[in-house]
Amino acid sequence: MRGFTLIELMVTLAIVALLSTIALPLAQVAVQRQKEQELRVALRDIRTALDEYKRAAGEGRIASPLDGSGYPPNLQALVGGVPDQRSAKARRLFFLRALPRDPFNDDPSVPAQQTWRQRSYQSDPDDPKPGEDVYDVHSNSEKVGLNGIAYRRW
Repeated sequence: MRGFTLIELMVTLAIVALLSTIALPLAQVAVQRQKEQELRVALRDIRTALDEYKRAAGEGRIASPLDGSGYPPNLQALVGGVPDQRSAKARRLFFLRALPRDPFNDDPSVPAQQTWRQRSYQSDPDDPKPGEDVYDVHSNSEKVGLNGIAYRRW
C-alpha cells in the first residue's frame, strides 16, 4: 500500500504547527532587535551631529545669537548646512549627509524630521518639549524595548 495514513499526516501537521509557533515569536524578536539597533545608530548619529553643531557655534564658526544656546534651530540645519563664518569663500558646514528616520515610525509619507520627538535646551529632561532649538531627540514610539525601557526614553 502506498501513501500516508491519516495518523501520519496528523502527526506531521502537529509537528509543523509546533515548530511554527516556536519560530514566529523568534522572528518577531529578531525584527524588533534589528529596529532597536537602527534606533541606537540613528540616535547616536543625530546626537553627535548636534554636539558638533554646538561645538562649531562655540568656536564662532556658526552665527548664533548671544542669548542663544548654540544648538541648531531644527534638524534640517544639520543636513542643509550653515554658512561657515570663518571661511572667506562662503563655505557651508554640514553635520549629516541625510537625516535618519525613526525606525519605529512606519509611515513613509512623514518627513524624517517629524519622526523624532525633539527636546529644546530650555525644556525639562523629564518632560521634553520642542522649542527654539534642538538639544536632543527621542523616538516618538509608545512601544517598550526588549530591555524594558520605553523607546522615547532612550
